[in-house]
Amino acid sequence: MLQKSPVTAFFLLLSILLVSACSRHGIYETAIGLERSAAGLEADTITVGELEIAYLRNSEMNNGDTIVLVHGFGANKDNWTRIARELTDDFNVYAIDLPGHGESSKPLDLGYRLEQQVSHLARILKALNIKEMHMMGNSMGGAITALYAATYPEQIKTAVLFDPAGIVQYESELVDLIVAGDNPLIPSKPGDFERLMDFALVKKPFVPWPILGVMEEQAIANRKVNEVIFAAIRDAGFEPDFRNTITRIKDPVLVVWGKEDRVIDYRNGEVFVDAIPGARLEVLDGIGHAPMIEAPEESARLFLEFAKPHISNAG
Repeated sequence: MLQKSPVTAFFLLLSILLVSACSRHGIYETAIGLERSAAGLEADTITVGELEIAYLRNSEMNNGDTIVLVHGFGANKDNWTRIARELTDDFNVYAIDLPGHGESSKPLDLGYRLEQQVSHLARILKALNIKEMHMMGNSMGGAITALYAATYPEQIKTAVLFDPAGIVQYESELVDLIVAGDNPLIPSKPGDFERLMDFALVKKPFVPWPILGVMEEQAIANRKVNEVIFAAIRDAGFEPDFRNTITRIKDPVLVVWGKEDRVIDYRNGEVFVDAIPGARLEVLDGIGHAPMIEAPEESARLFLEFAKPHISNAG
């Protein structure tokens, strides 16, 4: 389909850049819009209590199952556009900006511990009238997805955890840096965002400099709320409650981990599957902390193969 072609989107963007004098922010908005359109997604918002929640959803809904996508710490809904491109023909995809992230409300006093974020997400999905879904989460979003499956088993058809947070039995390079007072996940000055991408991703998608600059500005502007959220979740890996809770998961769970992950050591994947009854682990060589960005086709294939018995009307 034409709207799904990344090559078409690239040349459309290139044409716009050549014939117009767009500002950096204008270029960014155009590029993001093209990425979303190529993935079959469009942006929307919903008010949930005192929160304004931004999200992406299918531009054309279909009769397929629903997939909810939950991003990681400091990230946003657009982290999912590459894998969504593989899914929106057959599924209704929702990528949520969690409170404190992206274009959603960012109150500093909301409460951002993992179990609190599960409650926030449940309220959002109830407001969206989503009652049953496949759920995917990355990093912090992976931990939230695991806890959500343990808390609301009747809502989850399958769960996919991409390099999930929550357990750090095996420490990573990130832990050493944080102990030394250096957190590469929270950009605070020019150059930090590119460092973050280099640290988190092995196969980095091409991002033109005007777009990268705007993304860095946004990340630096979010520094305060990011510090609050990180402080709320940083001890999750040392809490026995998290491990005890995920042992209650009854839904099918697939854990996908990039072997070159410097944020959370891939060996923690074995700890997850040992804790979650019936869970399966896939380790991807040459991939870092975000398989759905670095290897979207492979990530989608793994989900489709794993979830096939649980997909309504699957062929």
